[in-house]
Amino acid sequence: MHAKPAKTMFDKSMNAGERAGQCMMVRIFGHTLSDETRAFLTAHHIRAVCLFRQNMRDEAQLRRLIADLQDVLGPAALIAIDQEGGAVMRTTWLPEAPSAMCLGAANDSALCSDVGAAVTRGIKALGFNWNFAPVLDVNSNPHNPVIAERAFGDDPKQVAMLASAWMQASLQEGVATCLKHFPGHGDTRVDSHRALPVVNKSLQELEQQEFFPFQQCAPHAPAMMTAHIVYPQLDPDLPATLSRTILQGILRDAWGYDGVVITDSMEMQAIADHFGAGEAAVMALQAGADMVMALGSVKEQETTWQAISEAINSGVISTASNDQNVRRLRQLAKNFPSAQSEYLTREQDETLMARAWQQGLASFGQVKCPPKGSKIRLVIRKHAQSDGVTERGVSVQEIQDLFATKFDVQVTTFEQAEDFDWATMPDDGRLSILISSQRARYPQQVRNTWKPALHVALWSPYQVLDIDAPALMTFGFARPALQALLACLCGEVALPPQTQLKLKLAN
Repeated sequence: MHAKPAKTMFDKSMNAGERAGQCMMVRIFGHTLSDETRAFLTAHHIRAVCLFRQNMRDEAQLRRLIADLQDVLGPAALIAIDQEGGAVMRTTWLPEAPSAMCLGAANDSALCSDVGAAVTRGIKALGFNWNFAPVLDVNSNPHNPVIAERAFGDDPKQVAMLASAWMQASLQEGVATCLKHFPGHGDTRVDSHRALPVVNKSLQELEQQEFFPFQQCAPHAPAMMTAHIVYPQLDPDLPATLSRTILQGILRDAWGYDGVVITDSMEMQAIADHFGAGEAAVMALQAGADMVMALGSVKEQETTWQAISEAINSGVISTASNDQNVRRLRQLAKNFPSAQSEYLTREQDETLMARAWQQGLASFGQVKCPPKGSKIRLVIRKHAQSDGVTERGVSVQEIQDLFATKFDVQVTTFEQAEDFDWATMPDDGRLSILISSQRARYPQQVRNTWKPALHVALWSPYQVLDIDAPALMTFGFARPALQALLACLCGEVALPPQTQLKLKLAN
């Protein structure tokens, strides 16, 4: 065993460097805890780590890594994951949960509760004690490039109802949740991973839409994550993550929220392009955040730690304020301890997830499914596409193999949608089915010329607005989603209902 840091619990005698480490969450690199990383975590008094797909090879390896983290981080460890469901599932071997919008399409709070509990059982058994979910953004903008199916829907009341059910079930299973992205990322056309979005709404408009789910769920939420978005009618200069007007003035003072506030990743371009890593970290803590998510390079993590240490040492961040930060974080770790266990309900949870994906299927337009055994042509992007949020995609081969179990399948692939000429498709009598396996909306040239008999949207449902064809929406491309889709296409289950999303807003 390695020696743990001397001070592992809340101690007001901590020096500035120890205090700084308490208020940072970092990422690590690789599948094992290297000696260098162990030394960094120890020297900087870090207690919080977020793990991603790059840290996960299989269950046995991940359990070893988390056990090593528990050893070095100590009893106040916060070991976090983004396990939302849908495309945002870091551990691919656990039962694959539906996306939030799939659950929104099913519109069943009991089902939502069951799924939230099942997600939690899986990650808790591995040793995670903090899940950055559920998403409370109200996806009112159909052109949103980063939220879309990650939201429960476009109606604030429905989002609040379903997110609350998901959250409460998760908390009962013993893992901390984290509402995100406060005050709301649903009405943007810009991905804050890539640029700084602006939502120019009045306080009254925000209260009716963006704020509503957060206000409803906040009294029971142990943690909340900030959005890197400027709301100029609240704060004309600073994104919410750095805005004392928003975090302290609205969330802390007006709402009385005393849970943990953590920033979204500070390496995202919305912050990194406008502020230095250290400067932004100090501003976030001054604004009312308790923990800065420093997910950049080791050098950037060092810069963040140094800046926070200096700010505490100089009084820019007061000891009294930092005491509150540490108190909240230690209470979170105490309430939700990290401990590994056997995952006893895996088989039942697999069955639950399959049923949930099935219930969430939705249609758009007058869908007519081809008879089983029909000759069909799948038109699909050649390469699996992912992004910095999801870390995953779905391959042509996986889809082709699955469809081939029920139909006579040929496949036509394209590299880039805007370069593919639909008129070059063979005129051989096969029913053409467009499979949209990417998140991005289609360009105008595609909208004007592509004419499939059926459109299947495996990711963002808003793509159905881009193609003049009846459509089925799965809200995700996990294996059980594809199996539910196939059962519907070949008539083994009834056609799903028409979507309730406000798709007319996209025109």
